[in-house]
Amino acid sequence: MRPGAEGMAMNQARVGLLVAAALMGLPLTAAAQPNKPADKKAAEEPAKAAEPGADQPAEPGTEPGTEPATEPGTEPATTEGGAAAGGGLEELCAIDPDACKAVDLEKAAARELNPEIYAVQQIYALRRLRFELNPYAALGLNDQFVSHPAIGLQANFYITNVIGVGINGNFYFNSPSNFNFQTSRAARIGQSITEYQWNANANFLYVPIYGKFAGFSDFIFHYDIYLLGGVGAISTRPIAVVDPDNRTFDWKPKVAFNVGAGLRIFFNRWFAINAEMRDYIFPDELENQTIASGVNEDGTLAAQDPETWLASDVSWTNNVQAQLGISIFLPPTWEYKLPK
Repeated sequence: MRPGAEGMAMNQARVGLLVAAALMGLPLTAAAQPNKPADKKAAEEPAKAAEPGADQPAEPGTEPGTEPATEPGTEPATTEGGAAAGGGLEELCAIDPDACKAVDLEKAAARELNPEIYAVQQIYALRRLRFELNPYAALGLNDQFVSHPAIGLQANFYITNVIGVGINGNFYFNSPSNFNFQTSRAARIGQSITEYQWNANANFLYVPIYGKFAGFSDFIFHYDIYLLGGVGAISTRPIAVVDPDNRTFDWKPKVAFNVGAGLRIFFNRWFAINAEMRDYIFPDELENQTIASGVNEDGTLAAQDPETWLASDVSWTNNVQAQLGISIFLPPTWEYKLPK
């Protein structure tokens, strides 16, 4: 090939490469062009429309974006109860106007508060520094040969709400059963029996339990359980069973101890029903089961000598007694030391 023709071919190759490079770079240049800016006026109009009150003229003396000023010496409108208009109280008044009128929040906020809070209910019937009168009827439970029904009266004074002192007395009505008489005649064996005349005691009381329960569906009853014990005297005498033709006995007082427990159910603050179980314990003299024989030095029969009528040993006797009565507390009213 000739030298001139070669140079021309080389120049044409260079031009072709430059054109191909320009065509490849054109799409990349177009993709990097910025977007056309939006219409400025169209973008500002929606923002203006979103501003509240933008389409209304501003009040004199105010600037856009500020709240209207109140005149000096004036306050925002309030409701009758003292809360700002549009608050929660206004909504409550709209629901129940009567309740809203009855509430004065300023007076309620100014009232004095009692800082003492009592979480435990006050005792329904106080006993402290009160007298209790307790008439009752009683019946012996553990003597199968002689029935010992009685009437009695108890008077107590409570030093504190749980501790008291008192006295009580019983007057007895005795009724021997036919069982002992029939046994004595059939088997020639008799049981020594005793009858009671009266009984008097000084007592100490303790009330460990106090409570209440529901009864008859609609009533609440208050109750307490108490313990007591004391010392006193009882007058007794044997009933002649072995030799009733010759023997007669006189009443003799003897020292007596007692322990017991009771239940009171209150119907109001001064009246209650009382049920009590009491055991009176005392040393008793019983009839001699043998009949003395022979004649004394003075010529009288030994069987008629009172020194031979009683047993030589002293027998400790338990008179278990059930009592049912009423309790009356005086004074009937009182004031709590710590008011509610």
